Formats: sequence, structure tokens, C-alpha cells
Amino acid sequence: MRLHLLLLLALCGAGTTAAELSYSLRGNWSICNGNGSLELPGAVPGCVHSALFQQGLIQDSYYRFNDLNYRWVSLDNWTYSKEFKIPFEISKWQKVNLILEGVDTVSKILFNEVTIGETDNMFNRYSFDITNVVRDVNSIELRFQSAVLYAAQQSKAHTRYQVPPDCPPLVQKGECHVNFVRKEQCSFSWDWGPSFPTQGIWKDVRIEAYNICHLNYFTFSPIYDKSAQEWNLEIESTFDVVSSKPVGGQVIVAIPKLQTQQTYSIELQPGKRIVELFVNISKNITVETWWPHGHGNQTGYNMTVLFELDGGLNIEKSAKVYFRTVELIEEPIKGSPGLSFYFKINGFPIFLKGSNWIPADSFQDRVTSELRLLLQSVVDANMNTLRVWGGGIYEQDEFYELCDELGIMVWQDFMFACALYPTDQGFLDSVTAEVAYQIKRLKSHPSIIIWSGNNENEEALMMNWYHISFTDRPIYIKDYVTLYVKNIRELVLAGDKSRPFITSSPTNGAETVAEAWVSQNPNSNYFGDVHFYDYISDCWNWKVFPKARFASEYGYQSWPSFSTLEKVSSTEDWSFNSKFSLHRQHHEGGNKQMLYQAGLHFKLPQSTDPLRTFKDTIYLTQVMQAQCVKTETEFYRRSRSEIVDQQGHTMGALYWQLNDIWQAPSWASLEYGGKWKMLHYFAQNFFAPLLPVGFENENTFYIYGVSDLHSDYSMTLSVRVHTWSSLEPVCSRVTERFVMKGGEAVCLYEEPVSELLRRCGNCTRESCVVSFYLSADHELLSPTNYHFLSSPKEAVGLCKAQITAIISQQGDIFVFDLETSAVAPFVWLDVGSIPGRFSDNGFLMTEKTRTILFYPWEPTSKNELEQSFHVTSLTDIY
Repeated sequence: MRLHLLLLLALCGAGTTAAELSYSLRGNWSICNGNGSLELPGAVPGCVHSALFQQGLIQDSYYRFNDLNYRWVSLDNWTYSKEFKIPFEISKWQKVNLILEGVDTVSKILFNEVTIGETDNMFNRYSFDITNVVRDVNSIELRFQSAVLYAAQQSKAHTRYQVPPDCPPLVQKGECHVNFVRKEQCSFSWDWGPSFPTQGIWKDVRIEAYNICHLNYFTFSPIYDKSAQEWNLEIESTFDVVSSKPVGGQVIVAIPKLQTQQTYSIELQPGKRIVELFVNISKNITVETWWPHGHGNQTGYNMTVLFELDGGLNIEKSAKVYFRTVELIEEPIKGSPGLSFYFKINGFPIFLKGSNWIPADSFQDRVTSELRLLLQSVVDANMNTLRVWGGGIYEQDEFYELCDELGIMVWQDFMFACALYPTDQGFLDSVTAEVAYQIKRLKSHPSIIIWSGNNENEEALMMNWYHISFTDRPIYIKDYVTLYVKNIRELVLAGDKSRPFITSSPTNGAETVAEAWVSQNPNSNYFGDVHFYDYISDCWNWKVFPKARFASEYGYQSWPSFSTLEKVSSTEDWSFNSKFSLHRQHHEGGNKQMLYQAGLHFKLPQSTDPLRTFKDTIYLTQVMQAQCVKTETEFYRRSRSEIVDQQGHTMGALYWQLNDIWQAPSWASLEYGGKWKMLHYFAQNFFAPLLPVGFENENTFYIYGVSDLHSDYSMTLSVRVHTWSSLEPVCSRVTERFVMKGGEAVCLYEEPVSELLRRCGNCTRESCVVSFYLSADHELLSPTNYHFLSSPKEAVGLCKAQITAIISQQGDIFVFDLETSAVAPFVWLDVGSIPGRFSDNGFLMTEKTRTILFYPWEPTSKNELEQSFHVTSLTDIY
């Protein structure tokens, strides 16, 4: 067996005895079920489902109906066990701890057959003193209780009053009482995900042995002193001092590139001790700040902190320090009641562009290289923000490190979502430990710009989602304030003063505080952020969207591509009304809503071939989703600088949702595995730093220019009109040069539609389409955008486009030279399951030729691409 022995700290003096030793127990364990009838090997980190699959005892959990077929796994009580020999002499160590970075979720822990503790929180880190029970050869057992059964017991024991909701909607096919267990809330099911309440050890488990003292936690926060105009660094270190005498010494903090080295004297008394250091960065040194993607560099500085303690004990920590400030600005707005709600990074107002992040998989041990792939897809689509949604998990360290590196701002929810929660002491104690640990773990990441107490729980309470009687509401309001204000908020204020905190999303921010922490209308357009969903109104009508301060959730569903579904289905499943399609849809009426919204503007597929109809329907749902979210997002972006009917100054657009947890219909723009849906390609354009946005109001056509840039630029706007029947524009117009101011949205173009049609010859609304772009000196500065003058289903002159592609290779990139016989809307290039992305997709092709690049994520060949390539446009299903 490979020994996971890590020498963490420097040697003591000239001797050969380490100051601390750490021995990881990751690797092979034994797993057995409750009655002992099934025993198998399993990996740590890992879970029972993964172990069963790896041993061939179950199929892929995502295949067809296996979320129901394998429900028995979550209802059993499993035990993880391991025997091991510690490869160092135990008797030489004063203190030995068992460290569990992540246990999922409810377990009793036995070490050498002695019960040493219990766990009840997936999000907490546990440390157990095993000094008196550890031997050279040891056994360890984690006896898990089904989280489903535990949650039911906890709910039943809460006899004073009900804490809703009891169960998810039937369409979600989930488990009940998830709000009674501190576990990934969506693991009991959600409207986009399956029910897989896992059990296992999902992070590292190890033995730590030390003498004298041990560094338990190390965290820091950069602080900018406005009055002194200088940066400081607050460093907090938590020690366990096992020496019977005080331990003295010095601490040396060094940041070489900032010419900073400071030394501090310390004395640690026996017991748990906290050392706080304040490091001043000379104002004569230029500090490069961390900026979000699209706004500057993500500069970081290497820092070392060396504790030189009595007895030759040296403890050294290394970290990367990023400097940035974040402010949440809530202030009066001229011409509008209420308050603003926007973020300043390093003093500059930033429009937050992005999406909402959910767990990348039901089984966290399967999330590996795809994490970087998903986050790279975020910045490739011109996003700068992700909201880590409160029904999932606090993500692994690599997630936040990548966000730091890529410049992705993180709106970090605490893990509470769409439910009311109990506030008995045991539950609060568990939450307190969870929140305090996560703040320490995450606060040093510049990417995190805000803490939010929960997802939609203020709205659920005040809009009475759970039909609570008016007389009982004070009980639930008291519980709400107890959990999110008196506990979580107080922990944030004590543990992290470097970023803002709000109690919920959506919330009215400062107005919520003024209304004693619960607003009468948490979804107000005049305060805070809003969540907005409407599947009945026409999504092409921008007037249905809220002109809010900040849109943190909105979206529409679509189906994933056939190549993604094919891996988890069989031929009998391949129709829109199959048992499989109905089973996979966890949102009530979702399939009908998609077809209804698509049918408002598109002809629905009518092929006599059922498989062709299914594929065409999938394609059309993606077209509908992309066009709907495009219309809504562009509305939010053009609303940043204006007040209309007392509403506006929108400064954020985070659509729901970025990624998928399995292969199913959802609001995601990235399919399970990372394939880009049409929406994600659209996001690349509608989140572009410079963008012209076209829309109509009272039969007048407008084009706004939207800029996220810090500087002003001189440019022109080009407007072209095509008939559906011709690849040559029937008319075009180029404006005079103008200066587009940085950080603003302004009207650039205005023309009555009747005049536009008359100016362009024989155009009618049904026969013509408008496209437009920003440029300077013949250089394109923005994507080419478009505006439909009528629904495509009413288009006159639209004919079937014959689109061909010649594929060539240039290094690792493939070039697709396209040629079309006719104007083609929503051209979709597909290479099946070959992983990679195109430079653009889902586009309106108004010119005879166009070149598109393909960036493969894995080695592939021109021959493989040619065999897998397929192109579709809207004309193929008409």
C-alpha cells in the first residue's frame, strides 16, 4: 500500500525529528451496508454510489430511470472502515488528531472500537483528539445513517410546529425534510436535478501528530485605508498549544515583490490561541490590484509567513495575496424612489455579467478536470460573475483558486435554499461551526465579493409560499431572524469585514434591514436584487421584464443536445413525450412551457420521422431559450444608465443557470460535461464589453450602445437590412463618428419602423431583418447583433439554406469555412460528442461565406470532425 506521508513543517534545529507529521487515510477503504450482506472496496474521497458503480454492482446512476431504481442506496445505512499502520512512532507525539475535511453527512466515528465523535454536517471540518486511543496499528469506522432517514427523524422530533416544506413537489421525485439536515440541499432533488442523497467521505481524512504547538487555521484579508491611501494586511492564525509552558518566538511576514518584510514578537500561552498580525504595505510601493475579468489583470503576490518558535520549531505558510476593494453601493437615485444596488471594485462601478452556479455533479468525486473547463467557459463567454447558489455546496478550494486566477467574481450564498429551517440549539450549533469554518476557509479569496445568507427564503416567508396562517407568521419570522441575522450575520461581521453581507437573495438590501430584516416585498424593483421567471408572457416583449436594480436570477428552460442525452437513454426514449422525457423533466409543466414559448415565434417541428422530430424539437428549445435570455439580458444591460417611469439603473444580470448536474432539460447554458448550448454562444455576444442593443417601442426602432469599458472610444454604428430571400443587403446606413463613454448605455439610433421599411425599398416586417454592429476604422468592435421585425414563423421569402463546410486544421485549431445558399437564421454547428467549442454558433448567416473556428478540448482529428459534423438552421425544420 502506498503511504501518504507528508512532512509538513521544517525540522527542529539540527535534529531529525519533525515538528509535525500528517498521514492521509485517503485511498482504499472497505464499505458495507446496514445488514452486512454487501461488502465492497471504495475510494476515499468518494461515496457509496461511486463505489458500487466502480465495482460493477450498479449501472451509471444517470442512465434512464436509475435515480428511482437506486433509491435503496440512499435509504440504507453504510459503514466505511479501514485498518492501517501509522508509519511513525506514536509515543513521541504529545497530541494526535483525526481530521475529517468533509463527511457526508451523519455518522458515528469509532477509532480502535472506541466512539470518538459524531458528524451531522456535510459542510463542516471535524477534528477529534485520538491521542489516548491511537496505536501503531489501528482501525477506523464511520458508521453512516441515511441522511433521508435522519432528516425524517429530526422533522418528527420537532413537535412544536411544522417547518415547511415537508417534501419537494411530486414532479421532482425527491426525498423529504431536507431542511432538517445540513447537507447539499439539492441532493434530495430539485427542479433541474435528481435525488441522490449520497453517503461517504467526500474530502480528505488524515492523522495529524505534533508537539509543542500546531497551526490549525491561517487566513488573511487585505484592507485599504482610504484616509491614509495605503494597503494593510490582516493575518489571523489559530494555534493549539500543547506545551505546558508558554511558547515564545517571532513571526516574519515577507512579500518580496512588494518589498515588504516585517517581524513580530509573539508569546503563545497553553491552549487554543489566536495570533493577529497587522502588516503595513508602504504607500511608496505600487500595489497592483486584482480586477474582474474584462476590467484588468488578476495580479497576486507570493507571501510567506514564518513562525520561528522556541525549541527550534519553525512553522511556515505560503499563500498568494490579492489586493482589491469591494463596496456595495446603496444610495438614493435622482428621479426614482428606493436605493441603488451595485458593486464598486477598486472604486470603479462594475456591471455584474454572468450566471448562477450549481454543483457540477451529484457525486463530488467525479468533479475533476471539468471544473477548469466550466470556469474557462465562463470567461470565454465574457462573464465576470458567478453566484454560488445556496442549495448546493461551498465549492472545493480549486473552484475559488480558479475564480481568483480567471477574474470571476463570486456571489457566495450560504447553503440554505427555498425552505424554512429549524432553530433548535443543536441545529444552530451545527450551523455556527459550519459558517465560522467556511468564512475562515474562503475569506482570503478576492473573487468572493459578497456573502448572502440564503436563496429565496425571505421571499418564501413573506410571499407565503408555504401557506402559513397569518397568526403563525411571527414564529417563522423570529426563526428567520434568529438564523440569518443573530447567527450567520454576526459570524460574518466578526469573521470578515472585507466584503458586504446581505441576508437573502432576492432581498431589498438596506430596505430589508430597515423593515426589521424581512421586507413586505423582497422582490421590489426599487431596492436590492430580484429573481424573475415568466413562462407565459411573450419573452420577445421586453416590457414584461422588471426594470430592477439588479437581476440575480432569471431564465428559460431548454433540452440538452441529442449527443448528450443519447449516452443515458435508449431508442424508445427518443421522443418529446416519451416516458423518459417526462421523467427527466422535474419542473412542473416544463416541456409544455418550452413548446408554448417556442410556438409564439417559430413553427413547431412536423417531420413524419419521430427521431427527426425529437432532434428538431431539442434544437428549437435551445433556439427559444437563447433568444429569450438574450432579449432579457440585453434589456438589463441597456437599463444601466437610465431611469424610465422611476425605474432603472440596473447593474447586474446573472441568468439562471450556468451548468447542469445531469443530462436533462434545465435552465443551463452548459450541458452536463461542459458542451455549450446555443444560449452560451449567445451569452458570449450579449455579454460582450461593447454591444449594440436593438429593440422597438411604440413602432420606433432604437439601438442603444452599451459599454463596460473604463475608457471612452470613438466609433460608428452600421445598420443593415436584409430580405430573407437575398444574401445582399437591400440598404445600409453608417452613423457619424461618435464617442461611446465607458461604463454607460446610451441611445445611438432611432427610426420609426415605417420609415426604415420605406427607406429600404420593398421591405415589410415579414420580409426583412435588421443587423447592426459597432466599428472603428473598419475594425469590428462589437458582435454583429440583429433585430427581427416579425416572428420568424411569419417570415416571407425564407427558403431552405444549403450550408456546406470545408474543414481544415491550423495547429490545434480547426477552421470551418462555411458557405450558404440563402439567408439562414440560428445556424447550429454540431460535432456530436467531440469535446470542444466553436468561436461562434447559433448565428444569423446573412452573407454567403463565413469562417468559424473550432477549439477542441481533447486531441481529435480532421477526419473525426468531418464524420461527426452536422449543421442545422431554422430553415431545416420549416
